[in-house]
Amino acid sequence: MRLRFTKMHGAGNDFVVIDATKQPFALTPEQMRLLGDRRFGVGCDQILVIEPSQDAGADFRYRIFNNTGNEVEHCGNGSRCFVRYVVDVGLTDKREIQVDTMNRRLLLKLQDDGRVTVDMGAPVFEHAALPFDASGLKPHLVNGFELWPVEGVELAVLSMGNPHAVQRVDDVETAPVLTQGPLIEHHARFAKRVNAGFMQILSRDRIKLRVFERDAGETLACGTGACAAVVAGIRAGWLDEAVEVQTRGGLLRIEWAGGQNPVLMTGPAVKVFDGEITL
Repeated sequence: MRLRFTKMHGAGNDFVVIDATKQPFALTPEQMRLLGDRRFGVGCDQILVIEPSQDAGADFRYRIFNNTGNEVEHCGNGSRCFVRYVVDVGLTDKREIQVDTMNRRLLLKLQDDGRVTVDMGAPVFEHAALPFDASGLKPHLVNGFELWPVEGVELAVLSMGNPHAVQRVDDVETAPVLTQGPLIEHHARFAKRVNAGFMQILSRDRIKLRVFERDAGETLACGTGACAAVVAGIRAGWLDEAVEVQTRGGLLRIEWAGGQNPVLMTGPAVKVFDGEITL
């Protein structure tokens, strides 16, 4: 079959975007693995599928698949690319768009400078939301916030619609992201696996971040990972309410006023090219 697609990236986190608003999405996991392969296909961290809304309260629905073909809950950088795509190709003329994902409804705003702000919803700290098994562990309380000892490090665990385990490091460039990241991702205490974040605090309003993502490995940026890291830093008393997050692929701005307030993420979304591939 011939498949039309658009290649995009958000701070270096790259995506293949597929418009399924007029005909059903029908790729098999094997076809998605080929599409995501950087040598034999197009290559991407994740595949974004845009579908009609199934609810009158939302403008669209979108689904996210890792380049392994596995469907996942959420992707912050992908949501920004989604907005740019539907506006650029004329699927909507709105500047504020509501979209349903697997487990959340997001409010997305296209800014005048081309960046996109995403209302990511409130963070969730209940262990069942990840899920995370803390049985037999004793947390270290920092500013009243629980850091859990796993794999010899202290992890903040929370969900941003997908599971995250964040640790503070002295230097992200020398942190053992590629060795420790997979151990945390696959640790038995995370039944559905977890995204492993490594956060270096530069000041109260600026951090550096690397994230080892489920299935994808380390990516150049992880939007939900940036949200999780900032939320963890705020809860621990290390960060202020608005933080610039320097990823390897670009800069994101994360804001959170605490409690049940939503986390706001602002960052770039860039089209790379349109194309067709035979699968």
